[in-house]
Amino acid sequence: MDFTFSEEQQAAAEAARGVFADVAPDAVASPALTTGAVADEFDRALWARLADADLLSLLVAEEYGGAGLDAVALCLVLRESAKVLARVPLLENSAALAAVQAYGGPELRADLLERAGRGEIVLTVAASGRTGHDPAELAVTARQVEDAGWVLDGVQTAVPWVYDADFVVVPAHTAADRTVLALVPRDQDGVALGEQFSTSGERLGELRLDSVRIGARNVIDAEGAWEWLRDLLTTGTCALALGLGERVLRMSSEYTSGREQFGYPVATFQAVAVQAADRYIDLRAMEVTLWQAAWRLSSGARGALPVSGDVAVAKIWASEGVRRVVQTAQHLHGGFGADVDYPLHRYHAWAKHLELSLGPAAAHEEALGDLLAAHSLG
Repeated sequence: MDFTFSEEQQAAAEAARGVFADVAPDAVASPALTTGAVADEFDRALWARLADADLLSLLVAEEYGGAGLDAVALCLVLRESAKVLARVPLLENSAALAAVQAYGGPELRADLLERAGRGEIVLTVAASGRTGHDPAELAVTARQVEDAGWVLDGVQTAVPWVYDADFVVVPAHTAADRTVLALVPRDQDGVALGEQFSTSGERLGELRLDSVRIGARNVIDAEGAWEWLRDLLTTGTCALALGLGERVLRMSSEYTSGREQFGYPVATFQAVAVQAADRYIDLRAMEVTLWQAAWRLSSGARGALPVSGDVAVAKIWASEGVRRVVQTAQHLHGGFGADVDYPLHRYHAWAKHLELSLGPAAAHEEALGDLLAAHSLG
């Protein structure tokens, strides 16, 4: 078996490293010193550079001007973006485009894919539900009307980048107990936003839908579309957690190697080395479970469990691992880790946001247990 990345996947990662090379993680106000949002919008200049490097259209087919790559390539790019805390909706936009391409109608694909791949329009996804704890597809209702359109009602919380997006992909449930995906224009009649803020200081939005009418072509009602999109978003979030954790561990290594006590670098002390080694093990477990989930999503390969089982395992490691990595880093840095002129506290804030987005490991363990009970591994 060959576990190496393809030339195309490696090229995408290399292009990402080039684009993110000059991105400073402390280019905006510190979330520790800001009561509101750290900036009015996402990094538009970086967004333009990502478009020029064809990194916004990674998952888009060549016929629509994209690279035609897969979830593994996207996760490699997201991993690099997290190392510099890139303030762009790369995950949400890419995942939404992939869902439109895989499940949307020809008119919708023709209208959105090329423009979004060039960075001309931005898509995001409402995936947190009404409270952040309940299933997102149950937070909004969708009913068909006589003119073949749809009407949406409900509330989705903590929608990322929604104030900057042109369309929001909203999962909604129907009277027939099916889930559809509606592409809702942000300026559509009946759409209202309530300002919210993440732990990282980014502006989120509570999306309120009051009898919002959406044309039939902007609604995806294919079976399994929402589940596939949700798994892709989750896997991408695990990639962000991995990239962030790797950068934080490197920061800890550099600091403890240069910091001396009793005439020796702190990194040579056994207690410090053991803690760093434990976090390295966390990162390697996060990595291997991430690539397993991304590969299952990309290849469609069958396994003993559905792909959601691999995603659950990746979530367990990512949500727990990223928290342990940043907590250990704070401990090893001492008071310096809380210095607002040093970027570690920013990584801690972003890690907490990712941990909350992924949810508690115990919930994923329960879901994994249900899958194991329902599927024979023999």
